[in-house]
Amino acid sequence: MTGPPAHSDQPEQCPVEAVLHEAGFPVDLLTEEQRVVLSELTPQELTLLLDVKNRLDAVGPEVQAHGEIAGGALF
Repeated sequence: MTGPPAHSDQPEQCPVEAVLHEAGFPVDLLTEEQRVVLSELTPQELTLLLDVKNRLDAVGPEVQAHGEIAGGALF
């Protein structure tokens, strides 16, 4: 027989947030309101977001240089 999960000092991440964290998104830097938006992503939206991040990461240095110049922010 198992009991309830052990309580920790850290708030539990929602499944979407955990997936995004594993993918390298800085979810710990987001506001509570932003976290709520992410927690409401559909599976299709999550897949699309991860795909876009993977493509951005593939061209990392190029995009980073443009982001610094233009002040763009995409996670």
